[in-house]
Amino acid sequence: MSDQPRRPRRTGKPYRRPQKDPVRVLAFEALRAVDERDAYANLVLPPLLRKAREKGELDARDAALATELVYGTLRHQGTYDAVIAACVDRPLREVDPPVLDVLTLGAHQLLGTRIPAHAAVSASVELARVVLGDGRAKFVNAVLRKVARQDLDGWLEQVAPPYDADPEDHLAVVHSHPRWIVSALWDSLGGGRAGIEDLLRADNERPEVTLVARPGRATTGELLDEQAAVPGRWSPYAVRLTEGGEPGAVPAVAEGRAGVQDEGSQLVALALAHAPVDGPDRFWLDGCAGPGGKAALLGAPAAERGAVLLASEKQPHRAGLVARALAGNPGPYQVIAADGPRPPWRPGSFDRVLVDVPCTGLGALRRRPEARWRRRPGDLDGFAPLQRGLLRTALESVRVGGVVGYATCSPHLAETRAVVGDLLKQFPDTELVDARPLLPDLPGLGEGPDVQLWPHLHGTDAMYLALIRRTG
Repeated sequence: MSDQPRRPRRTGKPYRRPQKDPVRVLAFEALRAVDERDAYANLVLPPLLRKAREKGELDARDAALATELVYGTLRHQGTYDAVIAACVDRPLREVDPPVLDVLTLGAHQLLGTRIPAHAAVSASVELARVVLGDGRAKFVNAVLRKVARQDLDGWLEQVAPPYDADPEDHLAVVHSHPRWIVSALWDSLGGGRAGIEDLLRADNERPEVTLVARPGRATTGELLDEQAAVPGRWSPYAVRLTEGGEPGAVPAVAEGRAGVQDEGSQLVALALAHAPVDGPDRFWLDGCAGPGGKAALLGAPAAERGAVLLASEKQPHRAGLVARALAGNPGPYQVIAADGPRPPWRPGSFDRVLVDVPCTGLGALRRRPEARWRRRPGDLDGFAPLQRGLLRTALESVRVGGVVGYATCSPHLAETRAVVGDLLKQFPDTELVDARPLLPDLPGLGEGPDVQLWPHLHGTDAMYLALIRRTG
């Protein structure tokens, strides 16, 4: 008999290596980039998908699932946080951010998709083992099993305050928007409960990809030859890709003759182009031109009238994007890098001026859902001086009888009517032009003369436009 000591018997299940799921690992990496680096999902996700496809890790169906997991998790993060908070024994701020990302990703699969509950929990636990380790995976397993006990409606009844007790907080939890944004959107929209709920729902829907056929360089007929392409609702140059897809694969987009541009942005540029001016119509200015979509759309009507288009952008790299968008424009144009509030041109130099000013971006929450969690009420104070300064420069730059278009991708009253109202007081020799006739066939444009577009009414980003004429 051997004198060697016996090895102790192993107890429990044998160790199993975690299985890497490329779809969920990629979704987790995208969420981490959004959280850690303040990245935007629409910028971070495409290169991740492209790299995974090149390595043979994902097919088209996998890429679609990864995209849904990332955007769905970001859109409904507020709701899922409320549910997860009810399932953990500590404040959410004490849960490590990577762990919380895995939990919200799992909550979306359980509450926002048709993935079976057992599969959603199992896949999330396996993801946790791969990216977090076995110890944290046990925590993820315990929390998601609690989440799986009810469907979304059941959880909302439990975690959302009653509407009658606190309407704004109820809507914030149910529709996954910060309370301050719910309040701001409601103030701008006006009306009762139905309208604001329709708007918040629209913010959480996946927007279609909208292309613009840059006039004189591409036609909508050419773009309509693409698979699942249909005409735009309002802009004569718009084409919608109803099943999504990769816009860069469209030849006209790859060649710069067409671009990706929401119909709201197209309509703002076209309204400025068609607004009546008194006197000559020879010099046009896009005063906040980056990345160049509106300038590229303004180029054709300017060329038809023999006008010169000047596109100005403060950041040199964005001015480069403008130049690329305008390359091949049918008429004369110039692109410069210049500071809007301190322009290099003389006052009264232009017949038409467009300023699409930097803003909080609350009008594009469908496309950038993470922005709702990143923005704070104090951001409005940071944008206010710049917005007023840019509109002041625009009004100084247009001649008497010319028109300025003030646009912003935010419906917040502090970024729209408050800015316009302040500058009209400073420039008494101005008047508002009714913008509604320049957007024919659009319903729900209100009493005017300015225009606010809405996702739930028009299927566009929530673009704002005020047209102002210099009168003396």
